[in-house]
Amino acid sequence: MSEHHSGPVETGAKMDYSEHEKTYDSFINATKYGTAILVALMIAMAAGFFTAAGFFGGLIAFIVLSVVGVIMLR
Repeated sequence: MSEHHSGPVETGAKMDYSEHEKTYDSFINATKYGTAILVALMIAMAAGFFTAAGFFGGLIAFIVLSVVGVIMLR
């Protein structure tokens, strides 16, 4: 059945909040920049496959969109 605790609920080691916040910020940054790169890749692939731009046009579009996206996210 249910147990009634009168002590603290957390019985493990103390949490290192500064390290936790650094890890969280790194995860958010990786997600943000990774999404920007993937969006640039999808647009460049569409430009390369469905227009007359070809492979090199798509590659140039990817590079330009990646640089613009990273600059805008800073």
